[in-house]
Amino acid sequence: MSDLVGINPAFLHEAPMRLTTKGRFAVTAMLDLALHSTKGPVTLAGISARQRISLSYLEQLFGKLRRRALVESVRGPGGGYHLARDASLVTVADIINAVEESIDSTQCGGKENCHDNHRCMTHDLWEELNATVLGFLSKVSLAQLVEKQRARPVAVAAPRTRSPRTDGPTITV
Repeated sequence: MSDLVGINPAFLHEAPMRLTTKGRFAVTAMLDLALHSTKGPVTLAGISARQRISLSYLEQLFGKLRRRALVESVRGPGGGYHLARDASLVTVADIINAVEESIDSTQCGGKENCHDNHRCMTHDLWEELNATVLGFLSKVSLAQLVEKQRARPVAVAAPRTRSPRTDGPTITV
């Protein structure tokens, strides 16, 4: 069955992963942390403002990331979070698993009971897709995401100022 996509059959027997907003936000927050932690601990308030993720939601996510030893907290003034290990040793799959997410494309959640309590005809297809996605995310490190972000051109928005209204055209010299 897994010969069709060239994946390791061992992935087929792992718990399925389901990528939801929680997993996406966790990856985004960890990437922000990795990008900004060069100057010291990063506050969740800073991540919240930059990524537009609610602070209370980040607190929940970072509690799970801390319990899985992906981040460490620093208390006190100037405190915040930093990575618990090098970004090259943290994969996207690690992050998603840490926040207790799963990627699952099967209709039955891997229970093989989606067609009148029997395995459906396409179960193997969806199971292989799960394994392929898990295999891919297991190969993408946080360091690779950081490198890609740093290589991208960054658009800097000019501060908005309100120009005074005039009756005629404004000429700037």
